Amino acid sequence: MGCKWVNMMFSGFKKIALVICIVAVSACSKTDDKNADFAVDEIIAPDTLYNQALANLDSGDLKESQKRLDDIDRQHPYSEYSRRSLILKTFINYRQGAYAEAANSGNRFLQLYPGDKDAAYAQYIIGMSYFKRMPHITRDQAVTVKAFNAMNAVVEKYPESEYVEDAQKKILITRDQLAGKEMLVGRYYQERREFLASINRYRKVVEKYPSTRHVEEALARLTESYYSLGLIQEAQNSAAVLGHNFPDSKWYDDSYKLFQTGGLEPRESKNS
Repeated sequence: MGCKWVNMMFSGFKKIALVICIVAVSACSKTDDKNADFAVDEIIAPDTLYNQALANLDSGDLKESQKRLDDIDRQHPYSEYSRRSLILKTFINYRQGAYAEAANSGNRFLQLYPGDKDAAYAQYIIGMSYFKRMPHITRDQAVTVKAFNAMNAVVEKYPESEYVEDAQKKILITRDQLAGKEMLVGRYYQERREFLASINRYRKVVEKYPSTRHVEEALARLTESYYSLGLIQEAQNSAAVLGHNFPDSKWYDDSYKLFQTGGLEPRESKNS
């Protein structure tokens, strides 16, 4: 009886062990399947990835090209191809209209490779990324200032680069827009008879943006604002400068008529 009971117990243990074994195998299988999902990507040579990226770019598949460049950055972060991939990624971001990302990757390139032969191009793309996002003149012009600064950096830091000519054109546009914003605010204050505030805006245009198309109006508005405050000599000075630089200007004609109503005329002071 005792032996029979022992045999039954042993048989039960074998069944339990078998069940445990099956469960363990099943668990291992699930764990292996789960780990398979997180398997490390196959390491591919950087030149192969880069050539694939170029091929994708040539075929117009920008997203796939960017994936290959991301693979280079992840798998070969300190290689020569990592440098190449970063400047190419900057270009692709710009081409896709991802201007914020283009500016970020361009700035990263300049931080890592400030003396590189492609540094001028990176700086130019940064400038264009801001330039493309310049807001309407009625809105805040912080991005316009960034566009001006970035393009100015192209001209000052890389004067021999092929991007200087276009950067100079973009600088003129950004300056014109910044001057236009000052004029908009100046007219706002002038209409509300807050002449000191309007004078500050118009003087900024004359002193900081003298080569823009807004300077004629700025001098005329400056004349009006001074005249409204009874600052006749300052008004005469502004009108005289306007007449000297733009004698055929409609704005000068209006300023001259303003003085005639008071029996005066534009005149520069001897201390000017």
